[in-house]
Amino acid sequence: MKGSEMPHTSVDSATVHYRIEGQGPGLLLVHGTGATGDVNYGHLLEKFTDQRTVILPDYAGSGDTVDDGQPLALEQLADQVLGAADEATDEPVDVVGFSLGALIAVMAAARRPERVRRLVLVAGWARNDDLRKRLGFNLWRRLADVSPELYSHYISLLLFTPGFLANLDAEAFDEAVGGAAVNEGTLRQIELGLEADIRKLLPRIDVPTLVVGCRHDQLVPVEHSREVHEGIPGSAYLEIESGHLVPAEAPDELVAAIRNFLD
Repeated sequence: MKGSEMPHTSVDSATVHYRIEGQGPGLLLVHGTGATGDVNYGHLLEKFTDQRTVILPDYAGSGDTVDDGQPLALEQLADQVLGAADEATDEPVDVVGFSLGALIAVMAAARRPERVRRLVLVAGWARNDDLRKRLGFNLWRRLADVSPELYSHYISLLLFTPGFLANLDAEAFDEAVGGAAVNEGTLRQIELGLEADIRKLLPRIDVPTLVVGCRHDQLVPVEHSREVHEGIPGSAYLEIESGHLVPAEAPDELVAAIRNFLD
């Protein structure tokens, strides 16, 4: 499919908005909590669209996607992003998932393995019982009820390495994190991130998989990526010198990792 489109599709109770760019085999890019496809990946599209049809869905809680407002589940979000892929191509797609998007990507591969050709899982996690991560996510969620400014400041400190954040100007920061603003959709995604556990799914993944860890991740420490890798039989693994928000902090290294694996 050529050119740029911004269509939508219905998946259960949701109207899922997505974007398509480029032409060639399908590449489904799944964003993280509080972001959209454009926020996490928009600046990287030209690195892929010369050879691939890139599909950028916004799952429930993000962008213009609308659903019933109920608590989120990985199953429904996996169905939403694959629903966008179904509209774009009949062929299996490669799936890149970042942060919460990595868990959604795993669920997609477990639910509909015939639709997923290869997986790249970036800065994800497998379990919900890590105390440090739970403390971080709980504080993130509760600060939204106390002060939107403190909420934004807190998550910003966890998304980047100190040196990278220190040198960001306000405009570059807003572009990278979408403003880190409080909204109900993001809060629903944070709550899902607190409870999501995919350990039982990992042994079922039988497509070629690359797991990417961020060595200086303070939101989801890199040990979680290592655990995901260990849980998926035959998966490859690499680490990038970056904080959690690797699409913004180390985009060239991330693109190289994805392209080298998929090519």
